[in-house]
Amino acid sequence: MCQVAINIPNEVLFDTKMNEKEANQFARRAVALGYYTQSGVSIGYCAQIAGMTKEEFIRYLGENHVSIFHFDNREEFLEELSNA
Repeated sequence: MCQVAINIPNEVLFDTKMNEKEANQFARRAVALGYYTQSGVSIGYCAQIAGMTKEEFIRYLGENHVSIFHFDNREEFLEELSNA
């Protein structure tokens, strides 16, 4: 497994009122969200990166207005909706 480290100025932690643990969690979630939305990495892997369960990560996506459903066009959406 790859490990990545970033430097966050102490002033940012002070301004956001985050401790190191909270900043680490924030960064992990931000990276996971980016991988999901920009690179199409699976929910399972992104949840692992974020330190969450799949269900928690799906909720996190919703809180950030990111849908887990992807349709190529309106007709495909309506077809799936009628099958639900």
